Amino acid sequence: MVWRAPMRRRAVLATLLSTPFLARAEETWPVRPVRIVVPFNPGGAIDALVRVVGEALTERLGQQVLVDPKPGANTILGSDIVAKSAPDGYTFLITTNSTHTNNPALYAKLPFDPAKDLAPVSLVSLGSILIAAKSDAPFSDLRSMARWVKELGRPATYGSWGIGSSGHLYGLMLEKTLGGLYNHVPYRGDVQALQDVANGALDLTWASPVSAKTQIASGRIKAIAAAGAKRSAAMPELSTFAEQLVAGFDLSLFVGCYAPAGTPQMIIDRLQGDITLAVADPSVADKLIQQGQTPVGSTPAELAAVLRRETPIWADLIRQSGAKVE
Repeated sequence: MVWRAPMRRRAVLATLLSTPFLARAEETWPVRPVRIVVPFNPGGAIDALVRVVGEALTERLGQQVLVDPKPGANTILGSDIVAKSAPDGYTFLITTNSTHTNNPALYAKLPFDPAKDLAPVSLVSLGSILIAAKSDAPFSDLRSMARWVKELGRPATYGSWGIGSSGHLYGLMLEKTLGGLYNHVPYRGDVQALQDVANGALDLTWASPVSAKTQIASGRIKAIAAAGAKRSAAMPELSTFAEQLVAGFDLSLFVGCYAPAGTPQMIIDRLQGDITLAVADPSVADKLIQQGQTPVGSTPAELAAVLRRETPIWADLIRQSGAKVE
């Protein structure tokens, strides 16, 4: 006859026996490649940023960091994958603030709860976006652009990287702030939108400086103004909306790293420290600055505080705009 402990005692014994093994697993993390899901198109601004950071993390972690683009539904598709992944320290998310600050207010129902299902790890960077037009457009600043839109005789088309994205909301603000009619055209990323502006199929588009640089350098498009509190480090010659006396376009656009809820704190703290050190490295920081990003590391608590501060602001903007996605 084999003696068996009562069920409750067996559970306690199992926990006591497994705890040292779990602790050792956390201490030796990572022992295999780590995946970072990017909920944006490959080749776009955020993908490019994460590849720079991922390369630096590979050196620091001693394991390959794999960047896995999963675009779709204004970051929801890729973020949902991470939210439902095992909290074992081998799947993370790097995304923009839209995942937490925009989508809950835009969508009647999400397949996950960003606040509950994704644990903050670290801020990665602060960024800005610009509005661009074809190089031969008969305007070069916001005021003359507004006059052109009012005289166009039809809604001016503008592109962004999806319904509910920062570009989409800023476009709604353009109509409210400067007047005229605007028609939003959502894309899966900003690269194709920039090409359509250059080809004359689209009047305007929002884009990141890194995505727009090539088209601007070739003379096919021109930048009109930069959103954000400061000029982009990648395009210091481009004035901001505020400098052109157009208020309301200085909201924070930030990129952060998140883990599935329940990921051991030891692993989160280790990755947070390595991200902070990576983006502070001059060689990494210079690459991010050239992409129009300002490198910023933070603690998980600091990222959580930014989300608490910024989410109500974006939510209120969305409510005012009337934007909704079914």
